[in-house]
Amino acid sequence: MNSFASPQTLVTLPFPPPDDLYSRVFDAILEQQIHPCSRITEESLGQMFGVRRSDIRSVLTRLSHQQVIILRANHRPRVATLDLEQTRQTLHARRLTEVTLVQLACQQADPHDLQGMRVVVDRLRLSAKRGPAIRLAGEFHLRLAEIAGNAPLAHFLGSLVPLTSLAIAQFAVPLEGNCVWQEHQNILEAVERKDTVRALSLLNRHLDYLEATLMNAAAVVHQNRVAG
Repeated sequence: MNSFASPQTLVTLPFPPPDDLYSRVFDAILEQQIHPCSRITEESLGQMFGVRRSDIRSVLTRLSHQQVIILRANHRPRVATLDLEQTRQTLHARRLTEVTLVQLACQQADPHDLQGMRVVVDRLRLSAKRGPAIRLAGEFHLRLAEIAGNAPLAHFLGSLVPLTSLAIAQFAVPLEGNCVWQEHQNILEAVERKDTVRALSLLNRHLDYLEATLMNAAAVVHQNRVAG
């Protein structure tokens, strides 16, 4: 099982524009164009995305901080392979963290912060591809954490949300179409009204569904691995 990152490895990472290299590489991972069995190098990824090796190296470093990519000396980079127990622990830690962050966000959010989140919801609503849809759904939660005003908790969530996104991709969890963006829109509206009770209710309902579908899908994948 992949080890969890220590607090020292969690760094403040800026939110990129939707068309930057990080987003493109992460989307490719979430769409399974780059998967744990892929034999990737900085050079091959540079050719794939039409950029310099140094640019790819920066993205791989960021993804390694998020535990999406495993970097080891004298080894090729590889996409992490998640298992049932790691996914369960990630979801449990995420719920405990995000409940507090949403409460804080309801107290701290201002119109400027919320406008950026509306842009993410709009992009999610219009997204026609699975990879960007998974990433944008995660970005919504990371932006929500940023406006909560507690940097350590936001940093910690920043290590959990990308792992959740990777699990959704690797366990082939079905997306709910328009319901995905609508759920996030409802949470945003509750935060905007500073309605903590409703925001928490919506968040827990959202995480309940995510946990149930992920655990079921992960169990199927785990059984297939054991059988195979």
